[in-house]
Amino acid sequence: MNQTPATSLHAVAAPAATRRPEAAPSPADAEPPPRIAIVSAAWHADIVDRALESMRAEFARSPSPPGRVDEFEVPGAFEIPLLARRLAASGRYDAVVACALVANGGIYRHEFVAAAVIDGLMRVQLDAGVPVLSCVLTPRDFHEHDEHQRFFREHFVKKGVEVARACLATVAGLRAAARPQAA
Repeated sequence: MNQTPATSLHAVAAPAATRRPEAAPSPADAEPPPRIAIVSAAWHADIVDRALESMRAEFARSPSPPGRVDEFEVPGAFEIPLLARRLAASGRYDAVVACALVANGGIYRHEFVAAAVIDGLMRVQLDAGVPVLSCVLTPRDFHEHDEHQRFFREHFVKKGVEVARACLATVAGLRAAARPQAA
């Protein structure tokens, strides 16, 4: 893959707290812990990274934590669905989580970008059959002043916890639905 500064994609190593050795499943628990991919936008990273931090912490606190969490960063929200599609189609992940802030800077582009990203994530999920969860916030009003910066930093912490819980619950639910029913 050719990489240029404007469009480079790079994997970010997850902290040790979210990487667990992938042990062979025991007979009592035939399924390995889930593998999760997180794709985040570099745009507004000071805010978006708060969701990543709280997701990592929530995964680590979970009684059934993921076996592996791989993090990927793209330039902006618009680039997330394509990478999410590749990761979902790879067969390596049980779920993909997308994180971004699509800010309304007072131009029409906000609505187009927000709709394209959210619609793209749903399409990836339905086409690949792999859950794609969204921590992509698309506020109608966002301004660069301290009050909004503080509000959205705090809000992304809450959303990171919520999406981590939803991710693990969704994977568990899909696994349960795929198990043969007892007669």
